[in-house]
Amino acid sequence: MKAARIHKFGGPEVITVEEVPVPVAGPGEVLVRVAATGVGPWDALIREGKSKMSPLPPLTLGSDLSGVIEAVGPGVSEFKSGDEIYGLTNPQFCGANAEYALAFANMIALKPRGMADIEAASVPVVAVTAWQMLFDYGHAQRGQTVLILGAAGNVGAYAVQLAARAGLKVIAVAKEKETDHVRSLGANITVTSQIGVFDDADRSVDLLIDTVGGDTLDRSVRGLKSGGVLVSVVSSDSPRTHPDIQPVFFYVDVTTERLNTISKFFDSAELQTSVGSVLPLEEIRTAHEMLAGAPHKRGKIVLKV
Repeated sequence: MKAARIHKFGGPEVITVEEVPVPVAGPGEVLVRVAATGVGPWDALIREGKSKMSPLPPLTLGSDLSGVIEAVGPGVSEFKSGDEIYGLTNPQFCGANAEYALAFANMIALKPRGMADIEAASVPVVAVTAWQMLFDYGHAQRGQTVLILGAAGNVGAYAVQLAARAGLKVIAVAKEKETDHVRSLGANITVTSQIGVFDDADRSVDLLIDTVGGDTLDRSVRGLKSGGVLVSVVSSDSPRTHPDIQPVFFYVDVTTERLNTISKFFDSAELQTSVGSVLPLEEIRTAHEMLAGAPHKRGKIVLKV
């Protein structure tokens, strides 16, 4: 089978698409015939050797995937051969950018009804991250005000949609050219990221969702109420302007239960996916160049296998 591999850490040039044996599902695993697989910033960190979770090379890149179960390993009873699934490969976030991949059974779910494989492969990490930021760590409640930084990004766009559908007042911070887009997702108020958001007298935000960090966070954190919560997937460091505020920082935990929750929103047409550039597996180097800033469409980069 073909797989996108690295044998050493480095830039996109270290990725090679090569032939490797089809793996065999072990206890608690399923073998997936991959139809599509996502590419995200965490893949670049793994490729560069900056991830604390991934194994040492040689390894196959990729974590998000969608496809059909080819075989189930010992102890797996909730899935069967022929099931169309989506989800994550494993806690090390590797192995998905290939024609076949092993996935932990407790990190996948049946694919939402009517969803294309390319769309499904764009969902797991970013949608579950948004869910956990809002509800598992932010404890968002109907009627609260949430400020979402990077609202047009892959995680931010899901955070806007999920927050709006949960009855929160959504203030979305995005680039000026993205404001119409985030309003269409459900934002009540949009603010361009190039300007200040709040002054110290206007502390109306119950929950601050940070996907960008830096100056945007420093300008925005002033709006957080006393006792408000800052949840970040960027850094565990306190904002420079408010060193007394300690962010809640976490690594996403994609589970069957959380994916099933997300699937219900797709089944009822309450969420929309955001697929960006779609490339064949053989062009994975180009996908990683896009992660580094090369031009690409808004949305999640996906490889068609």
